[in-house]
Amino acid sequence: MTAAPSSTAPDDADARRAVAPVICYPVQTLPQPDLALYAAARRGAAKVAETTVPPRHARAFRVPAGQFFRITCAEGPQVGDLNLFHAANLSERFFSGKTRALHGTHVTTGDRLWSCLPYLRPMATIITDTLDWYGRDGFGGGVHDVIGTRCDPYTHHLLSGQEYHHCCHSNLTRALVTETGLPVAEAETMVHDVLNVFMCTGFTADTGQYFMKATPARAGDYIELFAEIDLLGVLSACPGGDCGSEHSSDTATCHPLQVDIFAPAADALTGWTPPPPNGYDRRHGL
Repeated sequence: MTAAPSSTAPDDADARRAVAPVICYPVQTLPQPDLALYAAARRGAAKVAETTVPPRHARAFRVPAGQFFRITCAEGPQVGDLNLFHAANLSERFFSGKTRALHGTHVTTGDRLWSCLPYLRPMATIITDTLDWYGRDGFGGGVHDVIGTRCDPYTHHLLSGQEYHHCCHSNLTRALVTETGLPVAEAETMVHDVLNVFMCTGFTADTGQYFMKATPARAGDYIELFAEIDLLGVLSACPGGDCGSEHSSDTATCHPLQVDIFAPAADALTGWTPPPPNGYDRRHGL
């Protein structure tokens, strides 16, 4: 929490505060996804795989480029923490900070999930979001945030002194170890900041603190994405359930999450190709 000011405001304080903001990353030139093409391909797609993520656990899944994956609240309100990796190169992973800079604090239909430097390309595009009606509420809250990191046992211990082993960071690490065979210590360093699927969050107007509130998602709500590159996804069903009270808990009501994979017809994506890594040539210097 921000401490009370210890310095005296200058005479022109109001004028300084009134300076108009400038958008850091104008996106008018950002390549746009062909949502009509994706929608047409999705209509004829067939389900080819599914994964159930149990409450307070995580599971990995794979999605080839050109296929779709849907994350669904299977039985009731439930928040999930999503990591994405390039399936053949785990050093390329989801970059929540740059996604936030390009699309805003919360993502929805038409927004893309971008990979880290030096790759910086779309990993997935959101094509359907049954919660896109929510927008921003009176507290400034929105759904599907790329603000928060992930609940983790280190911060939990820092704030409470307690040991808790089913934080999303821990769940994601274990699932990545199971899927890849990596040593725990190595896998833990690869787990990264997440897309908080279904989570309703924002910043308080007075203190600027990150807040959460109960998700508006209900059983059957889903978000569906198109895989722009070959993906390894890891999804944790947050131990906070709907995150209406706490996010590291063995007492919150939790539900499973469902991941379904859909493959379109062979000719449904004519003209589409996976995006190449970013074109910046660092041989000329950083």
